[in-house]
Amino acid sequence: MVRVDQAIIARLKKEGDTFEILVDCDKALAYREGKLANLSEVLATKEIFKDAKKGIRASENEMKKLFKTDKADAIAEIIIKKGEIQITAEHRNKLREEKRKQIVAFIHRNAVDAKTGHPHPPQRIETLMEEAKIKIDEFHSVEMQVQDVITKLRPLIPIKMEVRELELLIPVKHAEAAFGHVKRTMKILKEQWGSDGSLKVIVEIPAGIQEEIEQQLNKITKGEVEITIINKR
Repeated sequence: MVRVDQAIIARLKKEGDTFEILVDCDKALAYREGKLANLSEVLATKEIFKDAKKGIRASENEMKKLFKTDKADAIAEIIIKKGEIQITAEHRNKLREEKRKQIVAFIHRNAVDAKTGHPHPPQRIETLMEEAKIKIDEFHSVEMQVQDVITKLRPLIPIKMEVRELELLIPVKHAEAAFGHVKRTMKILKEQWGSDGSLKVIVEIPAGIQEEIEQQLNKITKGEVEITIINKR
């Protein structure tokens, strides 16, 4: 269990009543996201409170009435998963920085310079996000935020989201190894094996990773792969 003096409050309001528990901040968030399975690692105490700071416990009758159980573990799980976890400022900043890095990586991978077709370097994206004073919500997903971020970056850099379809022509001596890599890393739209064992495959990729893919395939095939862009959208 977590030390009480290091715990924070998780709270759930239900039909006008408040129920609180004391938890470890990081582990409570991990438990809510399904990344931690052991509830005992999350809790500082198994008590269910009306007011944790004052030490006022919730009554069994109240819990049975609103949760249909008085079992502390079951109620604690509901509070963690459906309630509010009062995270510390330090932890909030950590989450925000992690989400910022995820957004930068997503943009680098999925967006390109609208003029050159090349991906913007991550450091440039991050610097311009700071210049544009873009605020990141630590609790909203990358997908929910990225379009707004790109809209705010457009006055500063030519940028657009783009998906590309590539045609890959791979000679027989490298076909098996290259195809294994393609299956692991790309979305295959069509594959066609020649009578001589050579391979033609059409894949769909985020535009920002084309250069990376070309480097990987050239390494596998010793430069004998032919790569052609056949569609952009």
